[in-house]
Amino acid sequence: MGRGATPPEAASLASTTDARPNQTLRATGPLDRHFELSYQPDWVSRISMSRTVDGAPTTTTLFANPGYRERMPGPVVRTRIASPEHGLDFEVILNDPDHVVKRVIVETVATDAAGEEEEVTFTIEDHLPPPPPPPDGDSISDGG
Repeated sequence: MGRGATPPEAASLASTTDARPNQTLRATGPLDRHFELSYQPDWVSRISMSRTVDGAPTTTTLFANPGYRERMPGPVVRTRIASPEHGLDFEVILNDPDHVVKRVIVETVATDAAGEEEEVTFTIEDHLPPPPPPPDGDSISDGG
């Protein structure tokens, strides 16, 4: 797909060009630490958190979007992740007018449960499918 091209799924999406506003939710991560996530519902399919525990990498899904892409997300997508317990509050602002970005990875330094600094990686993904096709227009005929 070239620059300025319309993604194939766009034809089946709502005809409006206005992106839906961000939604905000609370999530619970490892060790029952809380997160506030603000995300574009037509772009974010999943937000996960990876860190090393006892020398082994571990990944936790903080949010998985059960929906599908109702509208094109617009050229600028914002995702905010905040957790006072981790000493984190950041926002990723992605300018992607051609809708080519599928994943953003953010490496941070957070505070662990013991108050020590630890490296934490957040992955923000866009793999939302288009909406299901409408049911066939065929209906059962009355034979007449």
